Amino acid sequence: MARPQSTFREYFEALLIAGIFLGFTNTFLVKTFYIPSASMEETLLVGDHLFVNRFIYGPAGTGVERGLLPLRGVRRGDVVIFKSPEEPSIDMVKRCIGLPGDEIRVVDKVLYINGEPVDDSAVTQHGDPRVLAGTRDNFGPVTVPPDRYFCMGDNRDNSNDSRFWGTVPAHHIKGRALLIYWSFGGETSDGSWHGWGAKLQQLGSTALGFFSKTRWNRMFHLIR
Repeated sequence: MARPQSTFREYFEALLIAGIFLGFTNTFLVKTFYIPSASMEETLLVGDHLFVNRFIYGPAGTGVERGLLPLRGVRRGDVVIFKSPEEPSIDMVKRCIGLPGDEIRVVDKVLYINGEPVDDSAVTQHGDPRVLAGTRDNFGPVTVPPDRYFCMGDNRDNSNDSRFWGTVPAHHIKGRALLIYWSFGGETSDGSWHGWGAKLQQLGSTALGFFSKTRWNRMFHLIR
């Protein structure tokens, strides 16, 4: 008869398996991401925590695999997570506006794709009533190169995006923003490391304000 395993060993093995599973899903299937800036308001708010579908855009696979699995290419309107073209160690979130071959132009804040004006007022906002002569409000036209995408923030007057640093390489895209699983209205990290003291202070503040500052109405909200 086999010896019964100790309780400690059973817990250890269970935690080890759970860790491996979570590491696999976070790498290949679903990744978490939080919003540190206002560039995607009102679609995404500072403090929103997201699940990101890492599986939807790849791997490309064979025709058989693509027929059996829910894979597809990036589409206009997808909210995507990608490595910054300027600083690849930093992840960014924007909306895909232009696909390879599209002509993109902005005239007095109005977006044009392939010469046609786009009514994207349902997802975008302009907080600054001024129309500036510079790149923010007047841009292009430019044609999106092969294997690249043109991405912009929904908060058009307060977004550092493809208007300023160019298109996003296809291999930089990590996945599509899927769901808000938690939204916190209190102090949120800016994504930079400021030492253990600042980290512990932020964790303590989050714990104390969890119930009072959680935006419960945004929980499990699908991202469109």
